[in-house]
Amino acid sequence: MSAEASRAPARPQTSGDRADAPPEPAGGARAWLVWGIGVGVYFLAMFHRNGLGVAALQAQERFDAGPALLSLLPMLQLLVYVVLQVPAGIMADRVGPRRSLLAGLAAMAAGAVLFAAASDVATAVAGRVLIGLGDAVTFLNVIRLGALWFPRRRYALVSALTGVVGGLGQVASVAPLSFLLGGLGWTGGFLATAGITGAMLLGVALLVRDRPAGAQRPERHAAVPVIASVREALRARGPRVGMAHHAAVMAPYTMLGVLWGYPFLVEGVGLSPSAARTLLTVLGVGVLWLSPVLGAVVGRHPGVRRPFALCLAPLLGLGWLALVAWPSGPPVPLVVAVVAVSAAGAVMAPALSFDFARDGLSPERTGVASGLVNMSGFATTVLATVLAGVVLEAGHGFQAAFVPVTVTTLGASAVLAVLLRR
Repeated sequence: MSAEASRAPARPQTSGDRADAPPEPAGGARAWLVWGIGVGVYFLAMFHRNGLGVAALQAQERFDAGPALLSLLPMLQLLVYVVLQVPAGIMADRVGPRRSLLAGLAAMAAGAVLFAAASDVATAVAGRVLIGLGDAVTFLNVIRLGALWFPRRRYALVSALTGVVGGLGQVASVAPLSFLLGGLGWTGGFLATAGITGAMLLGVALLVRDRPAGAQRPERHAAVPVIASVREALRARGPRVGMAHHAAVMAPYTMLGVLWGYPFLVEGVGLSPSAARTLLTVLGVGVLWLSPVLGAVVGRHPGVRRPFALCLAPLLGLGWLALVAWPSGPPVPLVVAVVAVSAAGAVMAPALSFDFARDGLSPERTGVASGLVNMSGFATTVLATVLAGVVLEAGHGFQAAFVPVTVTTLGASAVLAVLLRR
C-alpha cells in the first residue's frame, strides 16, 4: 500500500461496502439527466411552497382574511411537510423515487387547481394541504435518486447541489409568480402553475427511472412495519448524527427566513426596510456556492466531515448565545456575523447531514433515514418559530424571543459532539 493510500481517511462503512454487495452505480451523463429532472421537481416544489408570500395581499382581499388567519396557510403546509417526512421516507424505500415523484407532482397540481378556484379560506387550506403533501415527498426522493444513480463518493456533492437548487427555487418564486398574478389574475396565475406542474409530471414519467439500466435490483422482502423501519434507521449511528447536525445548523437561519428575520432586523436591530431586505437577500444568495464546494470536498476526503461539524455547530450556538445575552441589545456587526454564519450553516447542512445519514445503510434503505434527518431540522424550525412568536406576543423583545432557538442549537450541538466523539 502506498503512503498516500495509508494516509487517506476511510469512508465509514455501509452495508453496501460488503464484498457480496452489488457494484456501485457509475454515474455519468444519464445519471445527471435523471437527477436534473428530479431536482427540477424540487425547484418547482419550492416555488409552490414560497409562492403564497407573493400572493399574500391578494389572498387577504380574496378570502377576506386577516393576517392571523392567513398565517395558517403556510404554517399548516409546513406542518404537513414535517409530519410526513418519515412516511415519505418509507414510501421512497417501498415504491421508489419515480412513482413517489409522480404522486407528489399530481398532488401539487391538484392543490394548485383547488387554490386557484378557492373563494374561501377552507378551500384554500385544502389546496395548500395538497401542495404540502406533494412537497413532502419531493426532496427525499431527489436525494434517493442520487443514492441510486451515483457512486458513494458523489453523494455529498449531489445532496449539496440539491439544496442549492432548492434555495434558488425559493428565491426565484417571487418574480415569475408576481408576473403571472399580475397578467392573468388569481385564477389564471395559479392555473398556470398547475399546468407547469403537469408538464413536469410528464417529464418524470418519460425520462426518470429508479436505477440505471442493468443495475441489480434488490431482493424483494416482506414490507417492514413503520416502527421497525424507524428503529432500523436509528440503530445506525449515521442517521442519528445527521439528525443532530441538521437540527443544529439548519434551523436558525430557516427560522429567520420563514418569518422572523425581516422583523428582527427592522424592529429589533433598527435597520431600514431596504437594508434588511438587501442583507437577507445578499446573505441568502451569496453563500449558496459553499454547499457544492463542501460536497465535493467531502466526497473526496470524507474525514473532514467530523472536524468540520464539530467546529461549525458549536460556533453557531455560541454566536446565538452572544446575540441573546449581549447587554442592551447586540451591536449590528455581531448581528450580521451571526446571521451570516447561520446562512452558511443552513446552506451547507445537506452536504453533511444527509451524507452522515447514509453511514451504516445501503442505498436501498436510505429513505427513512433521510426522512428522519429532514424532519429533525424542520421540526426544530417550527418549534423555534412558534416559541419566538409566543415570547414576542407576551411583550418581550427579540433577544428573549430567540432564546429557544439558542437552546435548541446548543443542545443539538452537544448531542452531535457526543455522537461524533464516541
